This record gives sequence, C-alpha cells and structure tokens, in this order.
Amino acid sequence: MKALIASGGRGTRLRPITHTQNKHLIPIANKPILHYAIEAAVEAGIGDLVMVINAGSSEVPDAIGDGSRWGVRITYVPQESPGGLAQVVALAEDAIGSEPFVFYLGDNMVVGGIRRFVEEFERSRCNCFLTLARVKDPERFGVPEIRDGRIVAVQEKPRMPKSSFAVAGIYLYDHHIFEAVKAIRPSTRGELEISDAHQYLIDHGYTVGFTEITGWWKDTGKPLDLLEANRLVLDNITSEIHGEIDATSSVAGNVVIGARTRIVNSTVRGPAVLGEDCVIEDSYIGPFSSIGDRTVVRGSEVEYSIILRDCRILHVGIRVEGSILGNDVEIVRAAGKPLVHRFLIGDQSRVEVV
Repeated sequence: MKALIASGGRGTRLRPITHTQNKHLIPIANKPILHYAIEAAVEAGIGDLVMVINAGSSEVPDAIGDGSRWGVRITYVPQESPGGLAQVVALAEDAIGSEPFVFYLGDNMVVGGIRRFVEEFERSRCNCFLTLARVKDPERFGVPEIRDGRIVAVQEKPRMPKSSFAVAGIYLYDHHIFEAVKAIRPSTRGELEISDAHQYLIDHGYTVGFTEITGWWKDTGKPLDLLEANRLVLDNITSEIHGEIDATSSVAGNVVIGARTRIVNSTVRGPAVLGEDCVIEDSYIGPFSSIGDRTVVRGSEVEYSIILRDCRILHVGIRVEGSILGNDVEIVRAAGKPLVHRFLIGDQSRVEVV
C-alpha cells in the first residue's frame, strides 16, 4: 500500500495568504496542514508516499524534505498546471505502479486518521473505496447517488445533489483507477474530474465501495474552514508550557506555549497554542487561537484566530476575532491626528471595521 498526497494547486479561495504560500503549508494549530496528511499515512503503516506538487516550485520539497523525519520515503511528481484530481492520479502512475494506494488530498483533515479506511478497503476487495461525509452544502463536492446500499452514480458539484453526502478527500484504489483516468475527458471546467473516473469504474463493472466518516472531516479550502479545523484540532491538545509566565498573568485550560515565549501581565485561555519567541504583554489570548513564532501581541485581544509567524498586534482597541493573519502582518493603533483608519491591503483581502 502506498499513499498519494495532492499538494499542488493555487489555493485561489484562500487568497491573499496563498499569493505567497502554498495552501498545504498553512498552519493549523501551528503545524502545516500537510503534516497531518503525512502523519495519517504513517499511522496507517504506509511508508512509501508520492506527492504531486506544482512544477517549478520547491516550496513543498524544501518544507517537507525526503520524509526521513517521519521514517518514510517521499517521491515528488511535478504538475505543470492544475488540471483536476484525476490528472493528479494519472501523473502519479509511474511512481505508484501496480500497488493499491490511498489518495489523500493534502488540504483535508479527518479525526482519527485513515487506518480504518485502509483496513476496510483491504477487507472489501473493492477496486475503489470512497469515504463519505454528511455536509450542509454537497453541491460544493462530488456527490454520490446511493441505492440499496450501493453507489450507483457520482456527480461533480451538482446543482441538484442526489444525497446529502460529499465524497471526502480520502480515496482508496487498486490499479484499475489508472484505466479510468486515462479514459475520461475534461469537464466543462476544463479539468479531469475524479468523479468522472469513479463513474467510469461504476459503468464498467468495477466494484466501488464506501464508508461514512462518523467523526469530523474538513476540506480546508476556505478561510472559515481553516478556522473551524483549527478549533477542532485545538480542542484535543494537551498543555505544554516551555515559555515564561509572570506572576501577574493567568493561563487556564489546555495551552501550548513554545520555548522563550513570554506572557506578561496577560490572560491566556485555552485551548490555544503559542509558538516560540513570542511576546504577549498586557493582552488577552482567547480560546481557539493559534499564534505563530516570533509574534508580538501588546495591549490587544485575540480569540478564535490563526496568526502566522512574525506578526505584530499592538494596542488594538477592539478584539481580533475570527481572523487569519499571514506572515509578517502588523495591526497597530493609529497615532496622531487626524484619527483615521489606514490600510495597506493586497489583492483579495477582506477587512471589517467598526
């Protein structure tokens, strides 16, 4: 069994953060999303990973390396331009060979890992095994039509979904999937849709099984999904205090505080994670907040937010909540007269003011 992890694409729904950073490397609870996919494969006993990455970019290989830190081997396969998930599978054929494999979308997260899905696939002897999740907006995903306990059709982003299930970003295949991805044609979006490959397998008599994800699963393709995934991960952390907390500060709940981080005259309420070399002074850090390395928060309040590294939040008069700040961002209180809002904002940013 091998694992194929998709880690390319442009992350257009997460701009402006993804203008300068691969979406799979955005941190959830201060750990890149892609790490969770790798750890899931390792926990399932898979030691051979294939990652499809953007051609011409070394960002993912530079960040992830050869896999030795996880005790696995990683092979990188370049993708010239995004052309659909079925294209990702096709590109990986030489690296995968004839072995069965799990295809894991690198920006997806699922509680409890993938071991049970691998075991169910192996027991089922199916050619294709899909994981399904109940969602409020199935029209955003591939949607299965289920009759008498069998998947009879799969449609990509349908206007009128045939069920409330989404095909989640964890798929298990034998080698017949390569026949399917070679046979299909681009959709009206100009992409090779993985749903069309699944439909090909159904139409040609291959067995397509499924299981329902009963815990939480998140496709972190949108900002609100990132915040919710961050919340869910933080809900399960264990306290680790490596920094300094002065006598006038209060830390409650499960909180991770990195080395050399200083908490001065402040309140931190978990679950929350603070990276290394941070300064939190005269401030409040509320639940479900992730604070990246070398970030400074003074005279301000942060809650239910993802703050990346090297940020400065200084003397902001209102609470920063439900926010995602990229690397090296500053939010500071205006000084002098006239008292104004002053912004320097990149493409596709969003700011709410009161």
